[in-house]
Amino acid sequence: MKVSSSQPPAIIILSESNIAIARQIQNHLSGAVIYGLEHRTQSADVTYAKFSDLLQLLFSQGHPIIGICAAGILIRTLAPLLTSKRAEPPVIAIAEDGSVVVPLLGGLNGANDLARQIADGLSTKAAITTAGDLRFKTTLLSPPMGWRLANTDDQAKTFLADLLGGAQVRLIGHAPWLSNLPLSTIAQDASHTIEIIENLEQEPQPIPSSTYLIYKRIPSSGKVSIIGTGPGSNQWISAQVKAILQSATDFVGYKTYLNLVAEFTKNRQVHASDNRVELERAELALDLAAQGRSVVVVSSGDAGIYGMATAVFEVLDQVAKPEWQSIDIEVAPGISAMQAAAALVGAPLGHDFCVISLSDILKPWEILAQRISAAAQADFVIAVYNPVSQTRTWQLAKAKEILLQWRSPNTPVILGRNLGRAGQEIQVITLAELAPELADMRTVILVGSSKTRIVKWGDRVKVYTPRTYFD
Repeated sequence: MKVSSSQPPAIIILSESNIAIARQIQNHLSGAVIYGLEHRTQSADVTYAKFSDLLQLLFSQGHPIIGICAAGILIRTLAPLLTSKRAEPPVIAIAEDGSVVVPLLGGLNGANDLARQIADGLSTKAAITTAGDLRFKTTLLSPPMGWRLANTDDQAKTFLADLLGGAQVRLIGHAPWLSNLPLSTIAQDASHTIEIIENLEQEPQPIPSSTYLIYKRIPSSGKVSIIGTGPGSNQWISAQVKAILQSATDFVGYKTYLNLVAEFTKNRQVHASDNRVELERAELALDLAAQGRSVVVVSSGDAGIYGMATAVFEVLDQVAKPEWQSIDIEVAPGISAMQAAAALVGAPLGHDFCVISLSDILKPWEILAQRISAAAQADFVIAVYNPVSQTRTWQLAKAKEILLQWRSPNTPVILGRNLGRAGQEIQVITLAELAPELADMRTVILVGSSKTRIVKWGDRVKVYTPRTYFD
């Protein structure tokens, strides 16, 4: 299938009655995600609130779109976004009973091939209307992934019109996707020429006229997506991250974090490793992507907050292998442990706050102590990551000593442990009660500011930091 998109296909349904056909299509499209209208669907992969907002977002991001709905609603919704047909992803309309598959947009990016693949899965036929595609069983203006057409749109359209009018062509080079051209169209003394340029270093010759079509191979480029799964529960994995997980070929990460996304790794390549080899993991992910693979680097929480995103960019900056130059890299945000803990207990991060890791593996204690003191003096709420490990127990006690120089012993402190996982605990104590034995590496600690308050009603306890400093 020649779908020129690195984004996973999106199957959009409007009611639960569409789910059976949607699943049938999904089984034939690797990585496809089903989006269902909330309150009208129950078993879609992702739910959405407004059809037009979702459709326009997916289209602008380049996702192939399969709508199990009327063609008209798809066209009217996307009409304001139509600018360049070379940039349009495939858009397919499918009848609710699966009897009709109609490619609407994205003919230059594999819409017809995608429609045929869906039709095969539904045991029906695709309603192809493109003249060149019908005649030659291939879209001459849309080469497969890894190739580009060097001509302008006008030159290419004229070339195709001439072929449809009976012009013959001579082929220079080998192009498997042109194997369906009728033998009567090919002649060595033809007036029109198609040239295939395999050498990546060779620049296409100047195109003399619309009687000359040139395809040039482009470097294969893979992708590294660095994602945050949230603290642990699948309910905290974003729709963007789910789509990335479903379209990946390879998963790279610490084995404990890979277990959090085990449902997405079936029949995929999994590269698990120990927790302290971040740079090696990052280099492996980049090397796999350089082979044209779609690689997911898995972090818990948010990948950009003490996660793998920094490690990938460190390696990219310091090692800089030439084969990495064409790799596409994206970072998909996740819910951090401090956000999860704050939400479960109220709103302790409701005013200015900062984040400090007590791990001194990559920075000296002197710097840590300086930062804790500065944050305490500035009266920030402080989110503390990596408070205690099996070999590092004294730092939390020293941090408490520093904080007590500037904070009341009655300052509220929240400890969130195993957030989103079995054994989840949220504990509210005071700074005076904070002790190393209350925390471990699966704990995030939120230390309140001078304004942070504990609210009690009934048997419930919540913590918040007011929005104002004015009494």
